[in-house]
Amino acid sequence: MIEEKKNIELFNRAAVIELVVSGNWVQERLADALKPFNISIAQFNVLRILRGQKGKPASLACVNAKMIHKMSNTTRLIDKLMEKELVERITCPANRRKIELTITEKGLDLLKQLDKVIDTAEAQAMESLSKNELTTLTALLQKLKK
Repeated sequence: MIEEKKNIELFNRAAVIELVVSGNWVQERLADALKPFNISIAQFNVLRILRGQKGKPASLACVNAKMIHKMSNTTRLIDKLMEKELVERITCPANRRKIELTITEKGLDLLKQLDKVIDTAEAQAMESLSKNELTTLTALLQKLKK
């Protein structure tokens, strides 16, 4: 019984390590694809969230809640995107403490380019897996989070 428990612990550890290493490997591929555009994965994520709003402004809390990587420095991310003129910050007239965000036309144009770049990077990262393997992998990863 003790030996079986140790084996399970070793399998768990090996799986978790492989999962973390693989996740980092995929992130590096995506970051490399975005590098020529001077944009980080987190900034790309914010732009996609704002595009998904379909013109409707989003609060900072809304953006933060939808982020793939939850982070405390979302404000700094937004500031960098504003410097690049990819995002606009609007102060709510009714409540000056409330700030809403929208993606600019320049941001939408950049995303159109990045969509193709990311599609290619994702395809290259997953090219060694068959459609069935991708389906199984996705199902297993989703199962982990339940």
